[in-house]
Amino acid sequence: MTRKQPSAAPRVKRRSTSTRSRAAEARTRPADTRNQDFAEDELPSLVVRGCLIARDAVFNVRDFLADGSRLAFLAIKDCEKELDQIERKIDEQLPEAITRVGEAKARELLACLKFITDLERIGDLAYSAVMHLQSRREKLPAADSGQLVEMASLLCAMLEQVHQGFIKRDVSYAQTVLQSDPEVDRLCHSLFHRHLAEPNSPSGQKNFDILLAAQALERVGDHAKNLAEELYGLSEGRSLRHNARKLSTA
Repeated sequence: MTRKQPSAAPRVKRRSTSTRSRAAEARTRPADTRNQDFAEDELPSLVVRGCLIARDAVFNVRDFLADGSRLAFLAIKDCEKELDQIERKIDEQLPEAITRVGEAKARELLACLKFITDLERIGDLAYSAVMHLQSRREKLPAADSGQLVEMASLLCAMLEQVHQGFIKRDVSYAQTVLQSDPEVDRLCHSLFHRHLAEPNSPSGQKNFDILLAAQALERVGDHAKNLAEELYGLSEGRSLRHNARKLSTA
């Protein structure tokens, strides 16, 4: 099953290095060095692919919420499996690759490991969100559907910012993600409040699956925020999380 992708999503830019020159260069270098360079270059490429797959998963969550699309449900399941495979591949390749590089490249490879950990979890949560609603017999109330779709739309945009930030090593994309996350939280809390505001209200029990789906999407936002913070470390060599802690205790 082919993933459905956002129609306006920008393509990953690739350097137009001559195929002939790359082949000639490869012939002049030892095989073990070529394999080493391949591993070093492949891990960041896998993370770029993982960013796109995670974004596609959330995009399909939005489609599923909007019209209950069976195709979107299967696409989300496919994305979750692909992210698992990428995480496994990075886990297998990183230990050897990181022993052969300098400090700057080692930082990048460690960032790849942190990125794929959050991206894989986003795939799990996207699938979990639709699984909570997939067997629902009643149609989603319009108010709930609207807020869940809005959450998914925000998350899709946030993950595209993460994707662009990783490619360009530009923290301005991370700042956009961090600014968007509170709105995701607000939508989730508003949905919970509507269902649980009144004591002993049957709404929360009847629509518990909606609350679980909202919670899963809110946690996707948390992982997107983690990725944005990691972009600071990758781009500027400093951890935003540690700085935030210092500021909070100052």
